[in-house]
Amino acid sequence: MSRLRLRPCAPEADGKVLEVTPKSVGWRHVGFRLHWLTPGRSLSGFEPDREICLVLVSGTADIRVGVTSFAEVGGRASPFEDRAPGAVYVPAGQAFEVVARDAVELAVCSAPGQLGRNPRRIEADDMSRETRGQGTNTRHVRNILPQDQPADSLLVVEVITPGGHWSSYPPHKHDSSDGERETALEETYYFRVDPPQGFAMQRVYTDDRRLDEAIVVEDGDLVMTPQGYHPVGAAHGYNLYYLNVMAGPERRWIFRNDPAHAWLAGTQ
Repeated sequence: MSRLRLRPCAPEADGKVLEVTPKSVGWRHVGFRLHWLTPGRSLSGFEPDREICLVLVSGTADIRVGVTSFAEVGGRASPFEDRAPGAVYVPAGQAFEVVARDAVELAVCSAPGQLGRNPRRIEADDMSRETRGQGTNTRHVRNILPQDQPADSLLVVEVITPGGHWSSYPPHKHDSSDGERETALEETYYFRVDPPQGFAMQRVYTDDRRLDEAIVVEDGDLVMTPQGYHPVGAAHGYNLYYLNVMAGPERRWIFRNDPAHAWLAGTQ
C-alpha cells in the first residue's frame, strides 16, 4: 500500500479512526483526525499553539470552546447531502468539547496558530460555493475556511466530484514559495465514496518523478500530499467526497498547473 495512503482503523475509545500529525508524517503544519461519535458521546481537546477547525462531516453536536457554547452545530445526514457541514473555529490555546446529539463524523483539522483570536461558529452563508470545470471535469466546491475568512494558518474546503469525473484537475501543485506564482501548502485529502463499495484514483507526482504514485482510494481513506501534483478521478457510478486541509508558511492558495497539462485550463 502507498505510504501516502492511510486506511481507517477500528474506532478507539474516543472514536478516533484516522490521525495525521506533523511528527507522524514528517512535515510542519497540517494535522488531521477523524472521529466517529455515537449519540451522547463527547470528545475534548486542547492545543496550546495550534488552531483547529472542527468540521461535522455528518451529524449534529453541541460544541463548547472555552466559555462559549454553540448549540446544534451541523445537521446533515451525509456528506453527499446538498447542505453545508457544521463547523466551529477553535483558536490556539482554547479547550473544546464536542457532545454528539446523534451519530457524528467529526474532522479535527489543525495547524499552527497564535493566541488571541475568538472562537466562532462558521455559518453556512460564510461558506462560499462554486462549481468548477465543465463536462467530465465538473466538481462542486464548498469553502469552509477560505483565505478571506479569519484564521492564522488553516485552509479547509470540501468537494463533491460526480462519478466518472476528474477533480484537482488539471494536475496542479503548491509545494514551493514563489511569490505570486505559487505558495507552499501541505495538504490532506479525506475521502468518502457513495455508494461506499466504490473507489477512486489519485496520482501524486513531482516534476522529476522522484515521487510518482498512483493510489487506489476507498471509502474512509486519507491521502497525504506533501509535495507534487495530485489529480483525482472518481470511478463511473460512484460519487466522491473529499475534505481538504491545507496549511503552510503563508495562508494563501496559489497553485501551479503541470506545464504538460496546463492547456486543459483553457477548456474549463
